[in-house]
Amino acid sequence: MTPHTEAVPAASERSTARAVDSPLVRGGLAIGAGIVAGNILGFVRVALTAYLLGTQHQADALAVAIGPLDTVNSLLTNSMVFAFVPMLTQRQGAERTAFFLELNRFFSRLFFLTTACIVAFAPWLVRALAPGLDPAYYPVAANILRIAAFSTTAAGAAAIHSALLYTDRRFLPSAFYQASLNICTIACALGMWKALGVYGFAIGYTAGAWLQFGIVYFAARSPLSLKGLSPSVSSWKELITRPGSFLLYAGLVALNITITRAYATHAGPGMAAALEYCMRCIGVPLAFLVMPVTSSLLPEIARLRSSGMLSQARRLIDRTVVLTALAAVAACLIGIAIRHPVIALLFERGSFTAESTLLVSAVFLGFVPSLIGWSLIEVMSRSLFAMDRIWLPLAASAVPVIVNLALTLAMHSQDPHFLGLGASVGLLAGFLVLFLAARAERRPWGSAQHNLS
Repeated sequence: MTPHTEAVPAASERSTARAVDSPLVRGGLAIGAGIVAGNILGFVRVALTAYLLGTQHQADALAVAIGPLDTVNSLLTNSMVFAFVPMLTQRQGAERTAFFLELNRFFSRLFFLTTACIVAFAPWLVRALAPGLDPAYYPVAANILRIAAFSTTAAGAAAIHSALLYTDRRFLPSAFYQASLNICTIACALGMWKALGVYGFAIGYTAGAWLQFGIVYFAARSPLSLKGLSPSVSSWKELITRPGSFLLYAGLVALNITITRAYATHAGPGMAAALEYCMRCIGVPLAFLVMPVTSSLLPEIARLRSSGMLSQARRLIDRTVVLTALAAVAACLIGIAIRHPVIALLFERGSFTAESTLLVSAVFLGFVPSLIGWSLIEVMSRSLFAMDRIWLPLAASAVPVIVNLALTLAMHSQDPHFLGLGASVGLLAGFLVLFLAARAERRPWGSAQHNLS
């Protein structure tokens, strides 16, 4: 064998080794493993819900209480991580530690206040979020909401600790958040079913959030040195503006689904529950399309931007958007083709009857295209946030809500096939507006004179 031919496999091995050693690859693998575990357990959790509750009124009550709260927790988690990873990355050593402790003190009070408000106003929140729910089940939904509200304090505090871990490229402790949540929910729902019924799901959900907080708390704080720290002094405007911007963006995107869920309660019994089962089916590919890439990519984009390597960051974002689009369209077409047998296989047992399968399959048909627009707007918006281009995602995030409301009110249909159509069209329209606006703007990203943040 000639020296030239020997060099080829050696170079290939070195390239493979560099890929494995890359923090981006390791981060993606860790988060991907967490998503796999979390979604497998998530299907078990939803299958258990379907078995015990089917598409009955109690399933609607659980969906309208846990669904919006899960959205709130997700908003807090994403806002803290994607707002403060770049800010923590810009600091080193004792300065970073002091800033982290300041963040934790400031936002822990806000998280507790949020929980207290949800507990106090639970009955009114349920009536606003589920105006068509059977009135006999309003108290049940309000009690579920109160129990699960205590997860919000844990989820928000865990997100701040996760931001510190992401900054250090330590992704593993935070990767299994959904797995912790689902394990505890399944265990408590099964163990407490005879004594507490549907409330076991809410107790398990809250316990899972606190379990994950304990994991990231010890992982983030164990290597910290607190000796000789100078207190970090940041203005409250600095602390609020960055997460506030992302929270507004994510809240508007989530409002698109909240509107659909609220309208589902008017469309008939079992509709809200059917939408929630569809959310689980769509949530799996959505998580794989968005979370591994954006969570591990965010620190890299922030570093490229801070180093002035803007063209490299832009190329990285472009490639990610193209690959996400191809994968999302393929997942959507496959989901439409196999929806009925898969839903029957996953859920059709116990209280989940063949009629329930038909209902969920019908809702899924109109809702699954939302996967395309949802994944694309998330990937591109988070990348733009990392590039400090805040106003484009904020403006585009209002588009899905406006389109969804207009289309839903115009059709005013109770046909389950059209229940998710407004959300699907709205999210795709939002991405197209964001994409076209970003392309139309010819000014260099990151230029101080054209910075939109």
